[in-house]
Amino acid sequence: MIHQGPAQMLEGIKVLDLSRVLAGPWATQMLADFGASVLKIEKPMTGDDTRQWGPPWHHSGLSTYFSCANRGKVSATVDFNNAEQLKAVHELLEQVDVVVENFKVGHLKKFGLDSETLLSKWPSLIYCSITGYGQNGPRAMEAGYDFALQGLTGLMSVTGPENGPPFKVGVAVIDIVTGIYACNAITAALYQRQATGKGAYIDCSLFDTGIALLANQASAHVLAGTSPKALGNTHPSIVPYQAYKVNDGFFIVAVGNDQQFRVLTQALGQSHLGEDSRFSTNPSRVKNREALNALLAPLFEKYKRSELEELLAPIGIPCAPVQTIDEVFKDPQLAARELLTDHPSAKGQPKLKTIGQPMVINGLRPSHSLPPPEIGHPIINSRCFG
Repeated sequence: MIHQGPAQMLEGIKVLDLSRVLAGPWATQMLADFGASVLKIEKPMTGDDTRQWGPPWHHSGLSTYFSCANRGKVSATVDFNNAEQLKAVHELLEQVDVVVENFKVGHLKKFGLDSETLLSKWPSLIYCSITGYGQNGPRAMEAGYDFALQGLTGLMSVTGPENGPPFKVGVAVIDIVTGIYACNAITAALYQRQATGKGAYIDCSLFDTGIALLANQASAHVLAGTSPKALGNTHPSIVPYQAYKVNDGFFIVAVGNDQQFRVLTQALGQSHLGEDSRFSTNPSRVKNREALNALLAPLFEKYKRSELEELLAPIGIPCAPVQTIDEVFKDPQLAARELLTDHPSAKGQPKLKTIGQPMVINGLRPSHSLPPPEIGHPIINSRCFG
């Protein structure tokens, strides 16, 4: 059985979260799930931008967007132009281990909250800046949003139908992965600090993450000089490796080697295709992609998703139905993994659910019991951490 709750690896670590929207809050939610105390600083009155990003809303009125990235935190509001409140933030820094911020480059300097100022005063502090384009370069002063970065970094050029318009990924994937990278860097810096006593400055950007996310597509360009393009649901280097239209939707077949291809052809009653010189090896299948798919597509169209899964999964063919979100949340595998976390809500209202961290450590899935917070009161002193 999988248990849930905040892991205790970062117990005692205090995080001042000056970030908003998604990348920064995603990183600090991970830190909270691992046991850190996280104080989220928000704008007075309106708070984090994503509090207004709806519909949809939870029955309590909480934005579902905000709820995905702010579990386990305590909220307080700060007007940085208010001298008393700014002083309280500086007093708070006496006990802080980690600062995470995603303001434009240089914005926090006038408030004395920039990395240079704080690290000179507290050399053991770990300070993480998350920006659109990083701290240097011709775009450093520009604001960065996931959608724009998906376009700029080339991710959209390899997403979508072949010879069609560019498509963004259906979630803010660059924001999310930037948050994961930031959390990784912060935990590595905390580990280093144990040995050296020294803190660190982390420069983390959506631009760099977007380039890193290109993975094999970037490698194809850098090492082979190609300019990858969108191929819809097919793979540039592996065939058959795509979503096929079936009787009741779409079904993914992801053949990774020649043996799997031969097993697939046998299951479909087409053993001769596995021996055909045009298709017997992956390079030859890539070369003859269109000819092979012209033969496979009509075979798959005869089946329902469930029938193909029952046929192919037991014989080791990597495959899966393309499911809608509501189908996913009825999948018995999701229930078995106990990924959903229930949080208390106002009396008479349904519980608020969030998605726990996608890893299990010693039988524990890190997922903080504190729900995403209501917007906090103005900060008045240094006794704010929950």
